[in-house]
Amino acid sequence: MTVDTPAVTIGILYPGFSAEDDYPRAESLLGGPRLPLVHTEMREDAHRVDALLDIGGDDVLAEGVEALARNGAGPLDAVVWACTSGSFVFGREGAAAQVAALQAVAGVPASSTSFAFVDACASLGVTRVAVGATYPDDVAERFVAFLAAAGIEVLALSARGIVTAAEVGTLPPAAVQEFAAAADHAQAQAVLLPDTALHTIGLLDALDARVGKPVLTANQVSIWQGLRLAGADVARAGLGSLFAHPALGPIGRA
Repeated sequence: MTVDTPAVTIGILYPGFSAEDDYPRAESLLGGPRLPLVHTEMREDAHRVDALLDIGGDDVLAEGVEALARNGAGPLDAVVWACTSGSFVFGREGAAAQVAALQAVAGVPASSTSFAFVDACASLGVTRVAVGATYPDDVAERFVAFLAAAGIEVLALSARGIVTAAEVGTLPPAAVQEFAAAADHAQAQAVLLPDTALHTIGLLDALDARVGKPVLTANQVSIWQGLRLAGADVARAGLGSLFAHPALGPIGRA
C-alpha cells in the first residue's frame, strides 16, 4: 500500500556493498519520496574500531555528498549517513560533530543511523530496549554506551560476532527473524537491530509480529529519520510500527 506523500529526496550515504538494495525496495513501498544512494569508500570491510573510524571520516562523507551530485540525485531535502557502527564508534559528541560536518557540506539537514535509533525510540516513547547486534562484542558495547548517553537502557545485548558487512548481508530472512526474537528481553519495549548491512526492509511487519513489539532496524530508522528531517514524516503502512504514525514534533539534535 502506498500513500500520497511530499515529493522529497533523501540522499543516502552507504558504506560498501551488503544490504543497499533495501533502499530501492523502501522507495517502492513509500510511493513518492526518492532515496538516491551512493556507496562511500570502505578501505576495509571490518567491524573493527579502527576500520569503522576510517569509514566515518569527514572526508569520506564529504566525497559521498559530491558523488550524490555527480550521479544526478538533484536537490536534496536531507542526507543520512546510513551506517550505525561508523557513527556510534565516535561516541555521542564525536557522532554529533560528524553530523554537523556532513550538514555543513550538504547544505541540508543531516543525520546518521545512530541518532536515528535514538530519535526513533523517543518517537515511540521507548526507554528500555534489547539489542541484537551482528558485531563483535567490543563494537556492540559501544552502541550500548551510545544509547546510554541518550537515556536508553539496554536490558539485553546479543552480539553475533560477524566481522564483515558482506557476510551480514547474506543472512536469510528466517535467520534475521530468529535473531531478533532471540535478542528480546521480557521487559524491553523494543528490540534494536543496529547494522545497516542487514536486510530488513521486506521484513518489518513480520519482525514486529514475530517478536510481539516494535523491532527497529538500521535501514528502517535511517529512512524514517531522513523523511522526518525533510518534513515528510506521514504515516505509512508496511514498514513496521515506527512508520505507523508520524513523529510527534521535533526530537533529537542530529
